Amino acid sequence: MSCQHLAEAGTAEPATTTECPDCVAIGNPDWVHLRSCLTCGHVGCCDSSPYQHASKHFASTGHPVMRSIEPGEAWRWCFADEEIG
Repeated sequence: MSCQHLAEAGTAEPATTTECPDCVAIGNPDWVHLRSCLTCGHVGCCDSSPYQHASKHFASTGHPVMRSIEPGEAWRWCFADEEIG
């Protein structure tokens, strides 16, 4: 693995596993998949969702690694290096 962020990613547990809190806050029920920040546990919707809250979380915090919290998925994504792990 060439991405140092993935190698050093945290283990923060997701704040929720059932919804995108940012979408809920604005009344949007149309998120597609959920991602969890491994630095702080913030949950956001994926880039296939209308508001792309996982990407916005990276842009506002600099926390580089999110993981999928979809059932049956175990991959992680580094926004900084655009690498999957």
